[in-house]
Amino acid sequence: MKTLFSRTAIAGLLLGGSLLGASLVANAADVPRTASPAGAEVYIISPKDGATVGKTFKVQFGLKGMGVAPAGVDIPDTGHHHLLIDVKDQPAMDAPLPVTDNIKHFGKGQTETELTLTPGKHTLQLLVGDKSHIPLNPPVESKKITVTVK
Repeated sequence: MKTLFSRTAIAGLLLGGSLLGASLVANAADVPRTASPAGAEVYIISPKDGATVGKTFKVQFGLKGMGVAPAGVDIPDTGHHHLLIDVKDQPAMDAPLPVTDNIKHFGKGQTETELTLTPGKHTLQLLVGDKSHIPLNPPVESKKITVTVK
């Protein structure tokens, strides 16, 4: 009897969790996007567009007209950085940005990183997300730059 009760309880938890997950996904489009402050700009301080860099190099992020706050922190006129590496098509702007090898999250409020990339040409672009990793509306995104890794 104890085993049957345990199995029933576990099944109930799993079913409830999967229904909650489905509900959250279904309602993701219902979440309003955070408005970006007028005139906000994000840019890459370094490296400069067209630079030749070593295999491992530092990328510094710049932001004007708004502040940086960690993911999960709800402070007006703030967001956090996401670095898009070799991304050809923009990610969905109405959903949390995925975590991939090409989309790096800086949800602790970091303003620089060290990257290691393979030799060749690469593109870099910054995109600011809100407390939930959803791009601001309108998007605050940098110009895409190209670097050559030697």
